[in-house]
Amino acid sequence: MTGRSELVRLLLIGVGNVGRRFLELVDRKQDSLRERLGLELRVVGVADTSGAALCPAGLDPQEVVRLKTEGHGVADLADGGYPGGSALEMVRTAEADLLLEASPANLKDGQPGLGCMEMALSRGMHVVAANKAPLVLAYPHLLELARAHGVRLQFDATVAGGLPAINLGQRDLAAAQIERLEGVLNLTTNYILTRMAEDDLSYAAALAEAQMAGHAETNPSLDVEGWDAANKLVILAHSVLRYPATLADLTVEGITDITAEMLREAVAGGQRIKLVATAEQQGERYRLSVRPTWLPTGHPLARLGAEQMGIVYYTDICGVISAAIVEETPVPTAAAMLRDVVDIYSC
Repeated sequence: MTGRSELVRLLLIGVGNVGRRFLELVDRKQDSLRERLGLELRVVGVADTSGAALCPAGLDPQEVVRLKTEGHGVADLADGGYPGGSALEMVRTAEADLLLEASPANLKDGQPGLGCMEMALSRGMHVVAANKAPLVLAYPHLLELARAHGVRLQFDATVAGGLPAINLGQRDLAAAQIERLEGVLNLTTNYILTRMAEDDLSYAAALAEAQMAGHAETNPSLDVEGWDAANKLVILAHSVLRYPATLADLTVEGITDITAEMLREAVAGGQRIKLVATAEQQGERYRLSVRPTWLPTGHPLARLGAEQMGIVYYTDICGVISAAIVEETPVPTAAAMLRDVVDIYSC
């Protein structure tokens, strides 16, 4: 592509594993984005728990990543650092075109991500989110704000990392009726169950290995009790199934009661046990659940390896479509955010 590039001024909230990878991708891909797509991405503001940093001329992504890698906050940036500055104040005052929300998920009230997304949309900024909490708690409200102000709300990175689960359902299956959806949407639980089954590890040993590999948090309860997958299923219900679900509508069961013996018996019987999020159409409603599920070995989700996630859509006219991803690091999740940015500006 030749000619003049379109300048897109970005704000980023949350510079953890995903946010840092996103900054690295912006730096790494800037030439190809400009040459192939006519986009120039300029990071003009970042915020984390230390405060904020703002620079209309553009912050250096490499410098932000270096500081974070060394254990500093963005407020320590020599150029534009603002100790104690809030993310919400940055969004309220900065001149920008798009907000990237990658702060930790707060499922109690969605803050600060929810307030920042509301502010950005109200000011006419597009929003790309990796933070699932605001979508779980306030999807209809945020979508209405985006429509009212003529901007886009994109969030493919909130479900199954870099797997384009939402984009596939919303765009490619838009004309189809989705009769059933099945997904292995949580990497931590799939890693644990796969390692227990394949290497005869105990639950405790598989969890410790997942934590050492960076796939599980120090406190993994949200994952292993099934609630992370449940949150993602709520987002899929709203965005793909057009079904206004809440967490209260789901039946949720985690993997903490699954033993190595149960996994061995499943393998001996030609099955695999996976934590599966399911939405099954029943008339005008969907029955939604997250629970350990015994799958035949030929099922697409049964074939997933330890570092994979996947989804299967059963439709009325498009057949059965499955997709999977190998996600060894947070890079694909960050790439899903970049994919959403490109999608907004390539329309």
